[in-house]
Amino acid sequence: MKLLLAAGALVLAGLVPAAAQQAADPQNTVFLDTKDGRVTIRLRPDLAPKHVEQIKALTKRGFYDGVVFHRVIDGFMAQTGDPTGTGTGKSDLPNIPAEFTKTQFKRGSVGMARSQSPDSANSQFFICYEGCGPLTGQYTLFGEVVSGMDVVDKIKKGNQAANGMVSNPDKIVKMQLAADAK
Repeated sequence: MKLLLAAGALVLAGLVPAAAQQAADPQNTVFLDTKDGRVTIRLRPDLAPKHVEQIKALTKRGFYDGVVFHRVIDGFMAQTGDPTGTGTGKSDLPNIPAEFTKTQFKRGSVGMARSQSPDSANSQFFICYEGCGPLTGQYTLFGEVVSGMDVVDKIKKGNQAANGMVSNPDKIVKMQLAADAK
């Protein structure tokens, strides 16, 4: 019995550090703070290096601070990253060519929003609740929530006004790279 427990401990000791190192890379970890708490996102430059670089550049600028979640679909996803709050805005950086992969979208996946053109992603992104599997290979997956899905679950949709604006939506209070966190 002691031998079995010791073998199990060795296996766990070998696995935990690798997982912890992946999640703890401060250059590829984003803290997204809302009124309800912090969401920690592990960026995936191995899947989408150009998208990760754009997200990091915009995050370092403070672009996402105060930006609303303009589109929240219960049981599907919460979308943000549009400085106008209408779903049609973007940053002043160039659009990014698609970086589609076969990595499955699932609960906690973070992907880039885009128009019908695959190469139109810019600053808008979404966090999946459930039911995002069909987006696999159609949208760029660039990150995953490693903690704080309970916070994502609390993001509320505002009220859609006739002018396309959303009134009283939840927003990103602050978004920063872990390496820059104060």
